[in-house]
Amino acid sequence: MKRILVLGAGLSASTMIKYFLDHSEENDWFVEVGDINENIAKGKTSGHPRSSTFAFDINNKEALTGKVNVADVVISFLPARFHPVVAEMCVEQKTHMVTASYVSKEMKALDQAAKDAGIAMLNELGVDPGIDHMSAMRVVDNIRENGGVLEGFYSSTGGLVAPESDTNPWNYKFTWNPRNVVLAGQGIATFIRNGKYKYIPYTKLFDRLMYTSVPGVGDFEIYPNRDSLKYRETYDLKDIPTMYRGTMRRPGFCEAWNVFVQLGMTDDTVNVENADKMTWREFTNMFLRYDPVAPVEEKLVNYLGLDPDGEVMKKLTWLGIFEEKPLGCDCATPAQILQKLLEEKWEFEAQDKDMIVMQHRFIYSLEGKKKEITSSMVVIGNDHTHTAMSITVGTPVAIATKLLLNGTINVTGVHVPVNKEIYEPILNELEPLGIKFTEEEKDFIE
Repeated sequence: MKRILVLGAGLSASTMIKYFLDHSEENDWFVEVGDINENIAKGKTSGHPRSSTFAFDINNKEALTGKVNVADVVISFLPARFHPVVAEMCVEQKTHMVTASYVSKEMKALDQAAKDAGIAMLNELGVDPGIDHMSAMRVVDNIRENGGVLEGFYSSTGGLVAPESDTNPWNYKFTWNPRNVVLAGQGIATFIRNGKYKYIPYTKLFDRLMYTSVPGVGDFEIYPNRDSLKYRETYDLKDIPTMYRGTMRRPGFCEAWNVFVQLGMTDDTVNVENADKMTWREFTNMFLRYDPVAPVEEKLVNYLGLDPDGEVMKKLTWLGIFEEKPLGCDCATPAQILQKLLEEKWEFEAQDKDMIVMQHRFIYSLEGKKKEITSSMVVIGNDHTHTAMSITVGTPVAIATKLLLNGTINVTGVHVPVNKEIYEPILNELEPLGIKFTEEEKDFIE
């Protein structure tokens, strides 16, 4: 019997744990799930005879050692900062490890130690990073194998609300960590386009957009991610003249979100004094010039050059930032205050479903002709437990774990899924489960 140890039983782990339990009999697995709140782990295993649960504390090294020692593979769905702690224990106990998270410097530094221990440490196996890597590399490798030369690569992903649950003027609801959404994009976005390096500061991020359409689900706008340049090395495309990665939102979202950025409402560095005594109207007014007479709406419109009757003002009014309603916050940063409002207005309700959309564009030359391949994926969640996010994060991790245990994936050291030995069998098993890409190829037109 193979023992699978799952550390962390949050929402994104739901579908993965179900996969392990559903396939535990045929593969002779026993699944042990640990979480800081054991009741959450119990809720995910539902008393399955091939499972057990326990309360897990990352600071209890003795307990961690005992659990890792008897496991054949450890799946870490803990916050990313804890992965190195688990990884060091896995090296010490010579136990395989799988995560959905980015490879940190600390994880990368364990590569040789993992090889010496004869174990695999598979990372970046969720949706983004994860499915993005695998689906992109399959097309990139195919272009190369057929003699093509890749000249441009665009990739974007969006965690959104499904069309049937899209019921507010922002066309958005929180389907994952709200704090990450509020703080998204802070820093500088870098990419390269036609050989020209581009550096986009946070203050310009949401008005430097690209646009696309995805079959079956409509139109989207895309704002650039922080660092697209590092993926040239990840995908072995060091000399590619265009490399761009972005985040997808419905049209009109970014223009309205940019209001918060320009005002300073997404700042997370200082606390707002007297927040407990403020209304939303006073909070909004706090970011605008002093004028004892002009209405808040008028000052905002003049400051940012908005159409007073336009869609942006309609979105902002719907949120309630002009209302004489108490904030209901004590001591908090502008970002935390904004998040509180958005959590109320962008609530992912019980009957709602979420959606993951991903699209790649590959521009390449072959036999003197320029071609373009557009590859798109859409996944709709089943319910609040098995969301599209949970499905696309957890399923590739689960499949990779199975392939690692049965010897189909036979590697040692620290890896991300950009090698055919890893990505090909995972993608092949994802497709019958509805996690698949549709491709369209045509002549490229500038």
